[in-house]
Amino acid sequence: MHPVRSFFQATRDIRILWGSVFFRMAGYGLTNQVLTLHLEALGISESNIGLFMSLTLVGDTMISYFLTWNADRIGRKRVMMFGTLLMFTSGFTFAFSSNFLVLLTAAILGVISPSGDETGPFKSVEEASIAHLTPENHRPEVYAFYGVFATAGAAFGSLICGFLVDYMNASVGFPIEKCYRIIFLVYTGISIIKFILVCFLSPKCEIHNHDMDNIASEENSLLEAVEQDTTKSNFVSLSDRTFYLLPRLLAIFMLDSLGYGFMTSTWIVYYLKKTFEATATGLGLLFFLTNTVNSISSLPSAYLAKLLGPVRAILFTQAPSGAFFIVVAFLSNFYSASFFLLLYYITTSMDVVPRQILLTSLMPREELTKVMGIVNIGKTFARCIGPIFTGKFAAHGVLHYGFIINGGCVLLADLILATNFLHVDAEILHKQSIDAGFD
Repeated sequence: MHPVRSFFQATRDIRILWGSVFFRMAGYGLTNQVLTLHLEALGISESNIGLFMSLTLVGDTMISYFLTWNADRIGRKRVMMFGTLLMFTSGFTFAFSSNFLVLLTAAILGVISPSGDETGPFKSVEEASIAHLTPENHRPEVYAFYGVFATAGAAFGSLICGFLVDYMNASVGFPIEKCYRIIFLVYTGISIIKFILVCFLSPKCEIHNHDMDNIASEENSLLEAVEQDTTKSNFVSLSDRTFYLLPRLLAIFMLDSLGYGFMTSTWIVYYLKKTFEATATGLGLLFFLTNTVNSISSLPSAYLAKLLGPVRAILFTQAPSGAFFIVVAFLSNFYSASFFLLLYYITTSMDVVPRQILLTSLMPREELTKVMGIVNIGKTFARCIGPIFTGKFAAHGVLHYGFIINGGCVLLADLILATNFLHVDAEILHKQSIDAGFD
Protein backbone atom coordinates (compact mmCIF):
# COMPACT_ATOMS: atom_id res chain seq x y z
CA MET A 1 0.00 0.00 0.00
CA HIS A 2 1.68 3.24 -1.13
CA PRO A 3 -0.89 6.08 -1.23
CA VAL A 4 1.64 8.94 -0.99
CA ARG A 5 3.68 7.55 -3.87
CA SER A 6 0.57 7.02 -5.99
CA PHE A 7 -0.74 10.51 -5.23
CA PHE A 8 2.43 12.32 -6.28
CA GLN A 9 3.17 10.10 -9.28
CA ALA A 10 -0.35 10.39 -10.70
CA THR A 11 -0.41 12.02 -14.13
CA ARG A 12 -1.97 15.38 -14.94
CA ASP A 13 -4.98 13.67 -16.53
CA ILE A 14 -5.67 11.69 -13.37
CA ARG A 15 -5.46 14.87 -11.30
CA ILE A 16 -7.91 16.60 -13.64
CA LEU A 17 -10.32 13.67 -13.25
CA TRP A 18 -9.99 13.98 -9.47
CA GLY A 19 -10.85 17.68 -9.74
CA SER A 20 -13.72 16.94 -12.10
CA VAL A 21 -15.38 14.49 -9.72
CA PHE A 22 -14.88 16.89 -6.78
CA PHE A 23 -16.80 19.72 -8.45
CA ARG A 24 -19.47 17.44 -9.90
CA MET A 25 -20.20 15.87 -6.52
CA ALA A 26 -20.18 19.32 -4.89
CA GLY A 27 -23.02 20.18 -7.27
CA TYR A 28 -24.86 16.99 -6.39
CA GLY A 29 -24.29 17.71 -2.68
CA LEU A 30 -25.95 21.08 -3.15
CA THR A 31 -29.01 19.80 -4.99
CA ASN A 32 -29.32 16.75 -2.74
CA GLN A 33 -30.26 19.03 0.16
CA VAL A 34 -33.05 20.86 -1.66
CA LEU A 35 -34.42 18.79 -4.56
CA THR A 36 -37.24 16.99 -2.73
CA LEU A 37 -38.06 20.01 -0.57
CA HIS A 38 -38.05 22.30 -3.62
CA LEU A 39 -40.53 20.08 -5.44
CA GLU A 40 -42.75 20.02 -2.36
CA ALA A 41 -42.54 23.84 -2.10
CA LEU A 42 -43.84 24.00 -5.66
CA GLY A 43 -46.96 22.11 -4.54
CA ILE A 44 -46.04 18.70 -5.96
CA SER A 45 -47.43 15.76 -3.97
CA GLU A 46 -45.17 13.18 -2.33
CA SER A 47 -46.43 10.45 -4.69
CA ASN A 48 -45.62 12.61 -7.72
CA ILE A 49 -42.21 13.43 -6.25
CA GLY A 50 -41.52 9.69 -6.12
CA LEU A 51 -42.64 9.35 -9.74
CA PHE A 52 -40.46 12.32 -10.63
CA MET A 53 -37.40 10.63 -9.09
CA SER A 54 -38.03 7.37 -10.91
CA LEU A 55 -38.56 9.01 -14.31
CA THR A 56 -35.43 11.11 -13.80
CA LEU A 57 -33.43 7.95 -13.20
CA VAL A 58 -34.96 6.40 -16.33
CA GLY A 59 -33.80 9.42 -18.30
CA ASP A 60 -30.32 9.17 -16.76
CA THR A 61 -30.22 5.52 -17.77
CA MET A 62 -31.09 6.27 -21.39
CA ILE A 63 -28.61 9.14 -21.71
CA SER A 64 -25.88 7.14 -19.98
CA TYR A 65 -26.49 4.10 -22.18
CA PHE A 66 -26.05 6.03 -25.40
CA LEU A 67 -23.08 8.12 -24.28
CA THR A 68 -21.07 5.42 -22.50
CA TRP A 69 -21.64 2.78 -25.19
CA ASN A 70 -20.38 5.22 -27.82
CA ALA A 71 -17.80 7.04 -25.68
CA ASP A 72 -14.76 5.30 -27.16
CA ARG A 73 -15.92 6.09 -30.69
CA ILE A 74 -17.05 9.66 -30.00
CA GLY A 75 -14.19 10.37 -27.62
CA ARG A 76 -14.22 10.21 -23.84
CA LYS A 77 -13.33 13.89 -23.48
CA ARG A 78 -16.17 14.96 -25.79
CA VAL A 79 -18.67 12.82 -23.89
CA MET A 80 -17.64 14.38 -20.57
CA MET A 81 -17.90 17.88 -22.07
CA PHE A 82 -21.36 17.17 -23.44
CA GLY A 83 -22.51 15.75 -20.11
CA THR A 84 -21.32 18.91 -18.38
CA LEU A 85 -23.41 21.02 -20.77
CA LEU A 86 -26.41 18.87 -19.79
CA MET A 87 -25.68 19.68 -16.14
CA PHE A 88 -25.73 23.39 -16.95
CA THR A 89 -28.99 23.14 -18.87
CA SER A 90 -30.87 21.23 -16.17
CA GLY A 91 -29.61 23.48 -13.36
CA PHE A 92 -30.61 26.61 -15.28
CA THR A 93 -34.10 25.19 -15.90
CA PHE A 94 -34.64 24.33 -12.23
CA ALA A 95 -33.55 27.83 -11.25
CA PHE A 96 -36.23 29.55 -13.32
CA SER A 97 -39.11 27.15 -14.02
CA SER A 98 -42.00 26.01 -11.80
CA ASN A 99 -43.82 23.81 -14.31
CA PHE A 100 -43.78 20.13 -13.35
CA LEU A 101 -43.50 18.84 -16.93
CA VAL A 102 -40.73 21.30 -17.81
CA LEU A 103 -38.77 20.34 -14.71
CA LEU A 104 -39.33 16.65 -15.40
CA THR A 105 -38.12 17.06 -18.98
CA ALA A 106 -35.04 18.95 -17.80
CA ALA A 107 -34.31 16.26 -15.21
CA ILE A 108 -34.75 13.42 -17.72
CA LEU A 109 -32.79 14.96 -20.60
CA GLY A 110 -30.32 16.88 -18.47
CA VAL A 111 -28.21 15.79 -15.52
CA ILE A 112 -29.85 16.25 -12.10
CA SER A 113 -29.07 13.70 -9.42
CA PRO A 114 -32.28 12.59 -7.67
CA SER A 115 -30.24 10.57 -5.19
CA GLY A 116 -27.38 12.97 -4.43
CA ASP A 117 -25.00 10.42 -5.95
CA GLU A 118 -23.43 9.76 -9.32
CA THR A 119 -25.68 10.11 -12.33
CA GLY A 120 -25.20 10.56 -16.06
CA PRO A 121 -22.27 9.27 -18.11
CA PHE A 122 -19.42 10.75 -16.05
CA LYS A 123 -18.61 7.97 -13.60
CA SER A 124 -18.31 5.22 -16.21
CA VAL A 125 -16.07 7.24 -18.53
CA GLU A 126 -13.89 8.57 -15.72
CA GLU A 127 -13.42 5.14 -14.14
CA ALA A 128 -12.50 3.62 -17.50
CA SER A 129 -10.05 6.47 -18.17
CA ILE A 130 -8.41 6.04 -14.78
CA ALA A 131 -8.02 2.30 -15.35
CA HIS A 132 -6.49 3.08 -18.75
CA LEU A 133 -4.02 5.55 -17.22
CA THR A 134 -3.07 3.59 -14.09
CA PRO A 135 -0.99 0.39 -13.67
CA GLU A 136 -2.57 -2.47 -11.74
CA ASN A 137 -0.51 -2.07 -8.57
CA HIS A 138 -1.51 1.60 -8.20
CA ARG A 139 -5.22 1.26 -9.01
CA PRO A 140 -6.52 0.72 -5.44
CA GLU A 141 -4.83 3.94 -4.28
CA VAL A 142 -5.78 6.00 -7.34
CA TYR A 143 -9.41 4.87 -7.16
CA ALA A 144 -9.35 5.56 -3.41
CA PHE A 145 -8.27 9.16 -4.01
CA TYR A 146 -10.97 9.41 -6.70
CA GLY A 147 -13.47 8.39 -4.03
CA VAL A 148 -11.95 10.81 -1.51
CA PHE A 149 -12.35 13.76 -3.88
CA ALA A 150 -15.89 12.65 -4.81
CA THR A 151 -17.17 12.44 -1.26
CA ALA A 152 -15.19 15.52 -0.18
CA GLY A 153 -16.99 17.43 -2.94
CA ALA A 154 -20.37 16.12 -1.80
CA ALA A 155 -19.52 17.10 1.80
CA PHE A 156 -18.53 20.60 0.72
CA GLY A 157 -21.72 21.02 -1.30
CA SER A 158 -23.92 19.80 1.55
CA LEU A 159 -22.32 22.16 4.06
CA ILE A 160 -22.49 25.21 1.80
CA CYS A 161 -26.12 24.49 0.89
CA GLY A 162 -27.30 24.22 4.49
CA PHE A 163 -25.74 27.50 5.54
CA LEU A 164 -26.76 29.32 2.35
CA VAL A 165 -30.42 28.33 2.61
CA ASP A 166 -30.74 29.27 6.28
CA TYR A 167 -28.82 32.54 5.78
CA MET A 168 -30.86 33.62 2.76
CA ASN A 169 -34.14 32.62 4.40
CA ALA A 170 -33.60 33.77 7.99
CA SER A 171 -31.16 36.66 7.66
CA VAL A 172 -31.86 38.09 4.20
CA GLY A 173 -35.56 37.27 4.23
CA PHE A 174 -35.78 35.47 0.89
CA PRO A 175 -38.77 33.13 0.49
CA ILE A 176 -37.69 29.50 0.87
CA GLU A 177 -38.55 28.71 -2.74
CA LYS A 178 -36.25 31.51 -3.95
CA CYS A 179 -33.47 30.12 -1.75
CA TYR A 180 -33.80 26.76 -3.44
CA ARG A 181 -33.69 28.36 -6.90
CA ILE A 182 -30.46 30.17 -6.03
CA ILE A 183 -28.94 26.81 -5.06
CA PHE A 184 -29.64 25.55 -8.58
CA LEU A 185 -27.95 28.66 -9.99
CA VAL A 186 -24.86 27.76 -7.95
CA TYR A 187 -25.12 24.29 -9.50
CA THR A 188 -24.92 25.80 -13.00
CA GLY A 189 -21.82 27.76 -11.96
CA ILE A 190 -20.17 24.54 -10.80
CA SER A 191 -20.94 22.92 -14.15
CA ILE A 192 -19.00 25.71 -15.88
CA ILE A 193 -15.95 25.05 -13.69
CA LYS A 194 -16.19 21.35 -14.48
CA PHE A 195 -16.42 22.06 -18.22
CA ILE A 196 -13.23 24.13 -18.10
CA LEU A 197 -11.40 21.35 -16.25
CA VAL A 198 -12.44 18.69 -18.76
CA CYS A 199 -11.15 20.86 -21.63
CA PHE A 200 -7.59 20.30 -20.35
CA LEU A 201 -7.68 16.48 -20.60
CA SER A 202 -5.08 15.08 -22.99
CA PRO A 203 -5.49 12.41 -25.72
CA LYS A 204 -3.95 9.87 -23.34
CA CYS A 205 -7.42 9.41 -21.81
CA GLU A 206 -8.72 7.92 -25.03
CA ILE A 207 -8.72 4.16 -25.57
CA HIS A 208 -7.02 4.59 -28.94
CA ASN A 209 -3.94 6.04 -27.26
CA HIS A 210 -1.43 3.24 -26.77
CA ASP A 211 0.99 4.84 -24.32
CA MET A 212 0.11 2.26 -21.69
CA ASP A 213 0.55 -0.83 -23.87
CA ASN A 214 3.71 -1.84 -22.01
CA ILE A 215 1.59 -2.55 -18.94
CA ALA A 216 -0.29 -5.32 -20.73
CA SER A 217 2.85 -7.49 -20.87
CA GLU A 218 2.95 -7.53 -17.06
CA GLU A 219 -0.59 -8.80 -16.57
CA ASN A 220 -1.14 -12.39 -15.44
CA SER A 221 -2.69 -15.30 -17.29
CA LEU A 222 -6.25 -14.38 -16.29
CA LEU A 223 -6.20 -11.09 -18.17
CA GLU A 224 -4.31 -12.64 -21.10
CA ALA A 225 -7.15 -15.12 -21.52
CA VAL A 226 -9.65 -12.30 -21.43
CA GLU A 227 -7.74 -10.34 -24.07
CA GLN A 228 -7.69 -13.38 -26.36
CA ASP A 229 -11.45 -13.47 -26.19
CA THR A 230 -11.54 -9.75 -26.89
CA THR A 231 -10.30 -10.35 -30.46
CA LYS A 232 -13.75 -11.72 -31.14
CA SER A 233 -15.41 -8.50 -30.07
CA ASN A 234 -16.08 -5.36 -32.02
CA PHE A 235 -17.78 -2.06 -31.39
CA VAL A 236 -21.22 -3.56 -30.90
CA SER A 237 -20.30 -6.72 -28.97
CA LEU A 238 -18.33 -7.93 -25.97
CA SER A 239 -15.94 -10.84 -25.50
CA ASP A 240 -17.16 -14.28 -24.47
CA ARG A 241 -15.60 -13.99 -21.03
CA THR A 242 -17.26 -10.61 -20.45
CA PHE A 243 -20.60 -12.09 -21.48
CA TYR A 244 -20.04 -14.83 -18.91
CA LEU A 245 -18.90 -12.71 -15.94
CA LEU A 246 -20.69 -9.41 -16.41
CA PRO A 247 -24.33 -10.58 -16.03
CA ARG A 248 -23.47 -12.37 -12.78
CA LEU A 249 -21.76 -9.34 -11.28
CA LEU A 250 -24.39 -7.00 -12.66
CA ALA A 251 -27.22 -8.91 -10.98
CA ILE A 252 -25.49 -8.49 -7.60
CA PHE A 253 -24.77 -4.81 -8.08
CA MET A 254 -28.32 -4.15 -9.32
CA LEU A 255 -29.84 -5.86 -6.28
CA ASP A 256 -27.79 -3.59 -4.05
CA SER A 257 -28.89 -0.53 -6.05
CA LEU A 258 -32.52 -1.68 -6.04
CA GLY A 259 -32.48 -1.39 -2.26
CA TYR A 260 -30.70 1.95 -2.37
CA GLY A 261 -33.42 3.35 -4.62
CA PHE A 262 -35.97 2.90 -1.83
CA MET A 263 -34.11 5.37 0.41
CA THR A 264 -31.84 7.72 -1.51
CA SER A 265 -30.08 10.64 0.14
CA THR A 266 -32.77 13.08 -0.95
CA TRP A 267 -35.43 10.98 0.77
CA ILE A 268 -33.24 10.67 3.88
CA VAL A 269 -33.12 14.47 4.00
CA TYR A 270 -36.91 14.56 3.60
CA TYR A 271 -37.40 11.90 6.32
CA LEU A 272 -35.20 13.74 8.83
CA LYS A 273 -36.85 17.07 8.03
CA LYS A 274 -40.40 15.77 8.44
CA THR A 275 -39.82 13.30 11.29
CA PHE A 276 -37.48 15.32 13.51
CA GLU A 277 -38.06 18.86 12.14
CA ALA A 278 -34.34 19.28 11.41
CA THR A 279 -33.15 22.68 10.18
CA ALA A 280 -31.37 23.25 6.86
CA THR A 281 -28.15 24.04 8.76
CA GLY A 282 -28.53 20.90 10.89
CA LEU A 283 -29.06 18.76 7.80
CA GLY A 284 -26.17 20.47 6.03
CA LEU A 285 -23.86 19.76 8.97
CA LEU A 286 -25.02 16.16 9.22
CA PHE A 287 -24.43 15.45 5.55
CA PHE A 288 -21.13 17.32 5.69
CA LEU A 289 -20.09 14.90 8.44
CA THR A 290 -21.46 11.83 6.66
CA ASN A 291 -19.71 12.75 3.42
CA THR A 292 -16.51 13.60 5.30
CA VAL A 293 -16.34 10.21 7.03
CA ASN A 294 -17.39 8.68 3.73
CA SER A 295 -14.43 10.40 2.09
CA ILE A 296 -11.96 9.31 4.75
CA SER A 297 -13.12 5.70 4.46
CA SER A 298 -11.99 5.50 0.80
CA LEU A 299 -8.31 5.12 1.72
CA PRO A 300 -8.81 2.27 4.22
CA SER A 301 -10.99 0.55 1.62
CA ALA A 302 -8.03 0.52 -0.79
CA TYR A 303 -5.92 -1.07 1.94
CA LEU A 304 -8.58 -3.71 2.60
CA ALA A 305 -8.82 -4.48 -1.14
CA LYS A 306 -5.07 -5.13 -1.23
CA LEU A 307 -5.02 -7.05 2.04
CA LEU A 308 -8.12 -9.24 1.71
CA GLY A 309 -8.94 -9.11 -1.98
CA PRO A 310 -11.84 -7.08 -3.43
CA VAL A 311 -14.64 -9.59 -2.75
CA ARG A 312 -13.77 -10.10 0.91
CA ALA A 313 -13.29 -6.34 1.31
CA ILE A 314 -16.82 -5.74 -0.04
CA LEU A 315 -18.33 -8.29 2.33
CA PHE A 316 -16.36 -6.99 5.32
CA THR A 317 -17.80 -3.49 4.91
CA GLN A 318 -21.22 -3.91 3.30
CA ALA A 319 -22.80 -6.33 5.77
CA PRO A 320 -22.41 -3.93 8.74
CA SER A 321 -23.53 -1.05 6.51
CA GLY A 322 -26.83 -2.77 5.72
CA ALA A 323 -27.43 -3.55 9.40
CA PHE A 324 -26.75 0.05 10.50
CA PHE A 325 -29.21 1.38 7.92
CA ILE A 326 -31.99 -0.93 9.08
CA VAL A 327 -31.55 0.26 12.68
CA VAL A 328 -32.29 3.88 11.66
CA ALA A 329 -35.90 2.91 10.90
CA PHE A 330 -36.53 2.11 14.58
CA LEU A 331 -34.97 5.19 16.22
CA SER A 332 -37.08 7.95 17.74
CA ASN A 333 -34.81 11.02 17.90
CA PHE A 334 -32.60 12.97 15.55
CA TYR A 335 -29.32 12.41 17.38
CA SER A 336 -29.52 8.62 17.58
CA ALA A 337 -30.64 8.48 13.93
CA SER A 338 -27.73 10.73 12.98
CA PHE A 339 -25.28 8.49 14.86
CA PHE A 340 -26.34 5.34 13.01
CA LEU A 341 -26.40 7.23 9.71
CA LEU A 342 -22.78 8.19 10.40
CA LEU A 343 -21.94 4.52 11.01
CA TYR A 344 -23.75 3.66 7.78
CA TYR A 345 -21.86 6.26 5.75
CA ILE A 346 -18.51 5.23 7.25
CA THR A 347 -18.97 1.73 5.86
CA THR A 348 -21.25 2.08 2.83
CA SER A 349 -18.66 3.52 0.44
CA MET A 350 -15.85 1.24 1.55
CA ASP A 351 -17.02 -1.19 -1.11
CA VAL A 352 -16.59 1.29 -4.00
CA VAL A 353 -12.84 0.84 -4.50
CA PRO A 354 -13.02 -2.98 -4.16
CA ARG A 355 -15.83 -3.07 -6.75
CA GLN A 356 -13.77 -0.95 -9.13
CA ILE A 357 -10.79 -3.26 -8.62
CA LEU A 358 -12.96 -6.33 -9.13
CA LEU A 359 -14.35 -5.08 -12.45
CA THR A 360 -11.15 -3.57 -13.88
CA SER A 361 -9.16 -6.69 -12.96
CA LEU A 362 -11.56 -9.18 -14.55
CA MET A 363 -12.53 -7.25 -17.68
CA PRO A 364 -10.31 -6.45 -20.71
CA ARG A 365 -8.97 -2.92 -20.92
CA GLU A 366 -10.48 -2.40 -24.38
CA GLU A 367 -13.99 -3.03 -23.02
CA LEU A 368 -13.80 -1.11 -19.75
CA THR A 369 -15.78 1.93 -20.89
CA LYS A 370 -18.62 -0.27 -22.10
CA VAL A 371 -18.46 -2.52 -19.04
CA MET A 372 -18.43 0.39 -16.60
CA GLY A 373 -21.25 1.97 -18.58
CA ILE A 374 -23.36 -1.19 -18.47
CA VAL A 375 -22.77 -1.59 -14.73
CA ASN A 376 -23.60 2.02 -13.87
CA ILE A 377 -26.59 2.01 -16.23
CA GLY A 378 -27.85 -1.23 -14.70
CA LYS A 379 -27.46 0.18 -11.20
CA THR A 380 -29.25 3.39 -12.18
CA PHE A 381 -32.07 1.42 -13.81
CA ALA A 382 -32.47 -0.66 -10.63
CA ARG A 383 -32.75 2.55 -8.63
CA CYS A 384 -35.67 3.69 -10.81
CA ILE A 385 -38.06 1.26 -9.13
CA GLY A 386 -37.75 2.30 -5.50
CA PRO A 387 -38.71 6.00 -5.60
CA ILE A 388 -42.20 5.22 -6.88
CA PHE A 389 -42.86 3.15 -3.76
CA THR A 390 -40.98 5.56 -1.50
CA GLY A 391 -43.31 8.36 -2.56
CA LYS A 392 -46.25 6.15 -1.59
CA PHE A 393 -44.60 5.31 1.73
CA ALA A 394 -44.16 9.03 2.45
CA ALA A 395 -47.76 9.79 1.53
CA HIS A 396 -48.99 7.11 3.98
CA GLY A 397 -46.60 8.01 6.81
CA VAL A 398 -44.47 4.85 6.63
CA LEU A 399 -41.34 6.25 5.00
CA HIS A 400 -39.17 4.30 7.47
CA TYR A 401 -39.93 1.12 5.49
CA GLY A 402 -37.41 2.36 2.94
CA PHE A 403 -34.55 1.88 5.43
CA ILE A 404 -35.54 -1.75 6.04
CA ILE A 405 -35.87 -2.64 2.35
CA ASN A 406 -32.57 -0.93 1.54
CA GLY A 407 -30.60 -2.77 4.22
CA GLY A 408 -32.25 -6.10 3.39
CA CYS A 409 -31.27 -5.87 -0.29
CA VAL A 410 -27.65 -5.06 0.66
CA LEU A 411 -27.41 -8.12 2.92
CA LEU A 412 -28.93 -10.39 0.26
CA ALA A 413 -26.56 -9.05 -2.40
CA ASP A 414 -23.59 -9.76 -0.11
CA LEU A 415 -24.74 -13.34 0.37
CA ILE A 416 -24.93 -13.94 -3.39
CA LEU A 417 -21.53 -12.30 -3.96
CA ALA A 418 -19.88 -14.49 -1.31
CA THR A 419 -21.42 -17.63 -2.80
CA ASN A 420 -20.24 -16.97 -6.36
CA PHE A 421 -17.07 -14.84 -6.39
CA LEU A 422 -14.88 -15.47 -3.34
CA HIS A 423 -12.49 -17.57 -5.44
CA VAL A 424 -11.34 -14.66 -7.65
CA ASP A 425 -9.58 -12.83 -4.82
CA ALA A 426 -6.43 -14.94 -5.10
CA GLU A 427 -6.00 -14.17 -8.82
CA ILE A 428 -6.49 -10.45 -8.34
CA LEU A 429 -4.14 -10.25 -5.34
CA HIS A 430 -1.46 -11.94 -7.43
CA LYS A 431 -1.96 -9.40 -10.23
CA GLN A 432 -1.58 -6.50 -7.79
CA SER A 433 1.72 -7.90 -6.54
CA ILE A 434 3.39 -7.02 -9.89
CA ASP A 435 5.25 -3.72 -9.45
CA ALA A 436 4.80 -1.15 -12.22
CA GLY A 437 5.04 2.64 -12.49
CA PHE A 438 3.00 5.35 -14.13
CA ASP A 439 3.86 6.12 -17.72
